[in-house]
Amino acid sequence: MQYDFTSLIDRRGQDALAVESVGGEKTWAAIPDAPKEGFDLIPMWVADMNFATCPAIPAAIIERAKHPLYGYFSPRDAYFQSILDWQTERNGFVGLKREYIGYENGVHGCVTSAVKALSAPGDKILLHAPTYLGFASDVEGLGRTSVYTPLTRDEQGVWRMDFEDMDRKLRENHIHLAIFCSPHNPTGRVWERWELEKAMEVFEANQCLVISDEIWADITYTGHQHIPTLMVNDWAREHVVGIYAPSKTFNLAGLIGSYHIIYSAYLRDRVTAEGGSTHYNDMNVLSMHALLGAYSQEGRVWTGELLQVLEQNCRYAYEHIRDNYDGVSAAMPQGTYMLFLDLTDYCARTGKTLDQVIKAGWDVGVAWQDGRAFNGPCHIRMNLASPFSRIQEAFDRLDKYVFQV
Repeated sequence: MQYDFTSLIDRRGQDALAVESVGGEKTWAAIPDAPKEGFDLIPMWVADMNFATCPAIPAAIIERAKHPLYGYFSPRDAYFQSILDWQTERNGFVGLKREYIGYENGVHGCVTSAVKALSAPGDKILLHAPTYLGFASDVEGLGRTSVYTPLTRDEQGVWRMDFEDMDRKLRENHIHLAIFCSPHNPTGRVWERWELEKAMEVFEANQCLVISDEIWADITYTGHQHIPTLMVNDWAREHVVGIYAPSKTFNLAGLIGSYHIIYSAYLRDRVTAEGGSTHYNDMNVLSMHALLGAYSQEGRVWTGELLQVLEQNCRYAYEHIRDNYDGVSAAMPQGTYMLFLDLTDYCARTGKTLDQVIKAGWDVGVAWQDGRAFNGPCHIRMNLASPFSRIQEAFDRLDKYVFQV
């Protein structure tokens, strides 16, 4: 490979949440305990990567930082053109225009702006369960109520939407706004076109607007292609708020820099007005240049290699669990770098609680994440975006100390 995805990079002392907060104050329940003496930490919880980012990104930031003035600025044309080119080439956007693109201080920022703009306090909002844990806090924190419709695994172990339940929940609860996740975190599903078409039919029949978080759009594996929700049909183009960022693909979450794509002038005006009302939603000049480096030709090559590494990691973890951990099941991710383990049968068979299993992993440095925060009743979420040697080491420890293979 041209780029380095094998070096172990020490993140200690660099303010990394995935490392620095472990063993600290439990400001939220998912923070792992520190490992016991003799075990180093393998961070497998926060959804960022343990690889050096594409070299074009620090090069772009450094080049801009050489200029000694950092005053007020306007985003350059190349910023918008980079997004237009990237989304058209990689994700099949058609008819995408500069005016449809708007900067956002993070996907959460756009979700909350859109929720505030497109619903009223007390409204109910539809989400799928399992659920990305941040969505619930976005909804509940704004005085709205989350209503969950289940994702269930079919006979082949693939997570599927229950369209009848979606329709019933929308009708019975008079819901007119949904938050959609594509590709889906934490299950790793990359929705097929027919699934997206059916979902849009359900939303259209119930006059339900859609906020679609597509931050994982670039991370899909062999045989799977992300289809933007906005591109499903004409109705979707006028009723969907799409949210993107280079942060998952290039590990840039700490720089802050997302963007919305909204075709509908009506929705765009409302979301933009809400996002700008507090004056928080202004772009950082260095995050703009980070995106320019990410969406460069070098960024395209780097991303291609990254996907090979991540797919290998996911395949190894999935097959190791399938072949060795009786009672533990997981679906092979079609996208993202998260694996969602179901321990229902394992806990029933062994008499162990989920808390005991999670703690046993933490004790030996496998800092995985409690899946109950994602509405997985007996589940664990694992981040597989680390050098392959660390993934192997994590499972060696799980074999020896947790599942006693």
